[in-house]
Amino acid sequence: MKANWILNKDGSIYHLGLRKDQLASTIITVGDPGRVSPISQHFDSIELKNSRREFVCHTGYIGKKRISVLSTGIGTDNIDIVINECDALYNVDLNTGEKNKTQTQLDFIRIGTSGAIQKDIPVDSFLISEAAIGTDALMNFYLHKHIEKSDQLLNQFHRSGIPLSSLYYSICNAELLNQYSDPSMQRGVTITAPGFYAPQGRTTRIPIAIENLLSKYSQIQLSNSGRITNIEMETAGIYGLSEILKHRAISLNAILANRITNEFSHDPEKTISTLIEKILSKI
Repeated sequence: MKANWILNKDGSIYHLGLRKDQLASTIITVGDPGRVSPISQHFDSIELKNSRREFVCHTGYIGKKRISVLSTGIGTDNIDIVINECDALYNVDLNTGEKNKTQTQLDFIRIGTSGAIQKDIPVDSFLISEAAIGTDALMNFYLHKHIEKSDQLLNQFHRSGIPLSSLYYSICNAELLNQYSDPSMQRGVTITAPGFYAPQGRTTRIPIAIENLLSKYSQIQLSNSGRITNIEMETAGIYGLSEILKHRAISLNAILANRITNEFSHDPEKTISTLIEKILSKI
């Protein structure tokens, strides 16, 4: 199993550079390594600061609650590393590769940024992803029968002129949804894209394959979930892997842009700071 679960010389897991004793079971994830310190500065005490590649981790306490804040970098390829390695630290014997007899449930709380794709969702607002639709390839490599992969949903996309070959649909944890709900936060369905430019409808010097992508997304009516509200790059992967591994996950978004009205926040750091404070007050 040495090439499956790779350990560093200090016994830490390969990419994250962490040992189990260094990671709390409640994990706030952020994409940007620079966003770790603005969260941990609210901790009452910090016992660990660790940095390896793009994975910066601070572990400490708010009151008696032990929390880690961990940067993931951008995209579901990094989410694949983070969720699996966090799970392995708690639930796998890394020397044998065998599952531990007693499994520990982790909480993953994403505090991230996102762009709205509906005109009526204002910049600088907050949105909880009740569900996420993955347009990336990550979950195609896992057996996930209990995660909905709907031909009906795919057909809806095709009828809207979005010729994707596969999708997956995953949901947040209901208990965490109740815990973090707030009158100031609306709920929605999030598109998780496999890139920042063409996969999110932006143009570069390369011709784009799907014209008016975001407008097409915004007009899709989902049978059980209403409409698609926003787009980003991690949530569906977090939800999908967490469901399979029986962890709890929720994604909370600061809406820094409205991609339909072409607006961007005048003070994004203030918006992100306000969201951080809201979430930490509920932990």
